[in-house]
Amino acid sequence: MNRIAIVTGAGSGIGRAAALALLADGWSVALAGRRREPLEAVARESGAGERALAVPTDVAQPDSVRALFAAVKAKWGRLDLLFNNAGINAPGVSLEDVPFETWRQVVDVNLTGMFLCMQEAFRLMKAQQPRGGRIINNGSISAHAPRPGSAPYTATKHAVTGLTKSGALDGRKYDIAVGQIDIGNARTEMAERMAKGVPQADGSIRPEPLMDVAHVGQAVLHMANLPLETNILFMTIKATKMPFEGRG
Repeated sequence: MNRIAIVTGAGSGIGRAAALALLADGWSVALAGRRREPLEAVARESGAGERALAVPTDVAQPDSVRALFAAVKAKWGRLDLLFNNAGINAPGVSLEDVPFETWRQVVDVNLTGMFLCMQEAFRLMKAQQPRGGRIINNGSISAHAPRPGSAPYTATKHAVTGLTKSGALDGRKYDIAVGQIDIGNARTEMAERMAKGVPQADGSIRPEPLMDVAHVGQAVLHMANLPLETNILFMTIKATKMPFEGRG
């Protein structure tokens, strides 16, 4: 059976790692992201041919999200997995200094974008035969604990946890399993700066350990390949020695 997935934010970082893992395992994957060139580069790198479809998408725009899911339905006729990964960060400033436009942009992508993609996935998965599918939301360790100066990002990631829990309940009647992967310090372009030193809760600047992002891709693949009767509701994968547990 041909297994069909959508990965948002697939042009780089965690999305790229997950898409490559899925494609290497035989999945057909729609690669969604704002820019076509990185998506096509991932498709070429995978060597998956027609199993990789680049679909430029702005997840903050309802029409763009609808077009993404329509393209998948037109090409493959169904959807088995949504890895709801697209997200952005903001410059690290104290809460009172966050510009309104920055707040709105982070909320639009990280929260509204995930909601819109989940809505379209529900609509497609509940109507297809066989019915059902799986949604994996990228929550981040920031869904549990903030970094200094991260109010917009942390607020949206805490909200993603609520979406995951609500989706897991609402999806039951349609055989849709919804789970979340919370990732800490995967080596991506966004996280590379952590090796050089980032602010800590005590006000100091310290370097933090990183892990190979390919391990995140394999974790997503493991969640994706479970039967629908089984769900990992929350998985935390992190660099072993990063400051997170306890007091850091």
